[in-house]
Amino acid sequence: MMQVIDTSIHAAVAEAIRREAQRLLSTGEVSAIVGYASARRTGAVQPIVINDADSAAQLVFTSASVNNLAVYLTTAKKEIPKTGKIGIVVKGCDLKALVGLMGEFQLKRENLYLIGVPCVGVLASTVQPAVELTSETIAPKCRECDAHLPTGCDFVPDVALPPMVPLETKYATEIARLEALTPAGRWAYWQEQFAKCIKCYACRQVCPFCFCEQCLCDRNKPQMVETTPRPSGNTAWHIVRAMHLAGRCAGCAECERACPMDIPLNLLNRKMAKELKELFEYEAGLEVNESGPLATFTDKDDQSFIK
Repeated sequence: MMQVIDTSIHAAVAEAIRREAQRLLSTGEVSAIVGYASARRTGAVQPIVINDADSAAQLVFTSASVNNLAVYLTTAKKEIPKTGKIGIVVKGCDLKALVGLMGEFQLKRENLYLIGVPCVGVLASTVQPAVELTSETIAPKCRECDAHLPTGCDFVPDVALPPMVPLETKYATEIARLEALTPAGRWAYWQEQFAKCIKCYACRQVCPFCFCEQCLCDRNKPQMVETTPRPSGNTAWHIVRAMHLAGRCAGCAECERACPMDIPLNLLNRKMAKELKELFEYEAGLEVNESGPLATFTDKDDQSFIK
């Protein structure tokens, strides 16, 4: 049965964000703010960067505020120390990405002013941005979210979250189904998914952790991963990327949302996160770490795989 999600806090959240943004830019505490603004389609929202107090009136927050804005700081990270402190509007999942980027020395906390957003969830698709947020239209990542109220931010609107509607999980359920299959069955499933890939690299472009100036997979000499959309190259690309994000992925699911072929990329990332939690008791994005479990070794690590 469809359940309607209470989004009544959005108006108050948006107004609080606008007031804080205007204050920050008026006093010069920040030089710019990355946030959300209304787009041309009714109900649609798009990222925006503002640098004057008058523009604060453009800021909004709705169920269509799906973008992880952290990716815009990775593009501009070289300019942050030169232009002053940057303000950014963050949902709980976005904040986890920023924490990871700080741990990898891509950003410095002192250069950021974090405006946290109490969030009840966002839409799974923005094809129809004006639709109501319900148990059927909510993003799958929001069904399993444990960060509806960001912590450690410089400012969080004083708005009480409504009671969270318990929803059936998607990723945990699907992971359990795949784990029950034989290795051959799991391989067949992922081969079918990867076969859809057209190598558009939308997943890479929206990922905060794909911040390399030149991706290894773009190199032709030596060519590490085939660039044309063929089965072997597709499988290599997605497996390499999954391993590259293991212990780093914040679970924002932007890769899955941006994929034009509907490949369940976040399912693969959540499976990797599950393995890391079971093996190393580690979850990405909870605290700033210089390196994740796959980049370190302790004598407590499981060594049973060594024969």
